[in-house]
Amino acid sequence: MLVIMGVSTGPKEQGLFAGIAIGSVVLLEAMFAGPICGASMNPARSLAPAVVSGHLEYLWVYLVAPVAGAAIAIPTWKYLNNKK
Repeated sequence: MLVIMGVSTGPKEQGLFAGIAIGSVVLLEAMFAGPICGASMNPARSLAPAVVSGHLEYLWVYLVAPVAGAAIAIPTWKYLNNKK
């Protein structure tokens, strides 16, 4: 979320570069975080199999983490772009 806000809002809007930056972050997350923890970046990809299989013990992570990440990214972005 932080990268998306950084390259696609305000005077720093980069146009085509925004897609490359966002895609690069997704690539890096898939390359490094995926093999370490085996988790998916798409909550729907993890929610449906968990519900169908009945393994709901870690379901809360896929519900809370995206919201918490976005909630933390917004004040962080505002702090980094504070022009006093």
